[in-house]
Amino acid sequence: MGAGHAHRLYRPGASPVHRLPAQCKIAAVLCFVLVVVATPRAAVWAFGCYALLLAGVAATARIPAGVLLKRLLIEVPFVLFAFFLPFVASGPRTEVLGLQLSVSGLWGAWNILAKGTLGVAASVLLASTTELRSLLLGLQRLRLPPLLVQIASFMIRYGDVITDEMRRMRIARVSRGFEATGPRHWKVLATSAGALFIRSYERGERVHLAMVSRGYAGSMPVIDEVTASRAQWACAAALPAAALAVCLMGWTLV
Repeated sequence: MGAGHAHRLYRPGASPVHRLPAQCKIAAVLCFVLVVVATPRAAVWAFGCYALLLAGVAATARIPAGVLLKRLLIEVPFVLFAFFLPFVASGPRTEVLGLQLSVSGLWGAWNILAKGTLGVAASVLLASTTELRSLLLGLQRLRLPPLLVQIASFMIRYGDVITDEMRRMRIARVSRGFEATGPRHWKVLATSAGALFIRSYERGERVHLAMVSRGYAGSMPVIDEVTASRAQWACAAALPAAALAVCLMGWTLV
């Protein structure tokens, strides 16, 4: 984790959210998500309050709404699942726009959409305001097992390396006039996948040998120790604290 590593999700900035230490933001997002999950699904207004809280964070971090909404598209598979839930769930039925839908299915769909969207939005804001290297260091500061931090670090780095290798192989195939149009081309694609696996395995071995030759003994060195002050922890706690107040009100009013 000593070297910097920029990622497409990160948007550079100098906002108060960007300046908070990564461990503070990770803890705040985790607590916020837990509070959202603990909120009763019948407290519809509470989820609107959570959305306003996240909108306030996005405005403070100067993250455009268009960027946030575009990155929320990652939850489309869950939206599709929630869409079909009222049709397949059992229990009492109710008529909506001429369709007989399950009441429990409607509540379940709402529960998935509301809580899932808020959780994804909080994660997107975290990734947009925190460098990848800082996230890994933040996890280490939160006492996550070092082996898991190293696995996450290597996975992210080599994910980008393998993606670039796949892009180069695709360009090489296209430059030779290859275009996959049917099952008869699957053999070529399978051969490419095998070659990609072998190249990735060999590169992993070379990197491991290079690390061992430089003194690697199972732990990654920490170049800079980023600590958080009480004021920074208090600032980060504002989001989950406000969400907790909304959650308690939701349980009281339901």
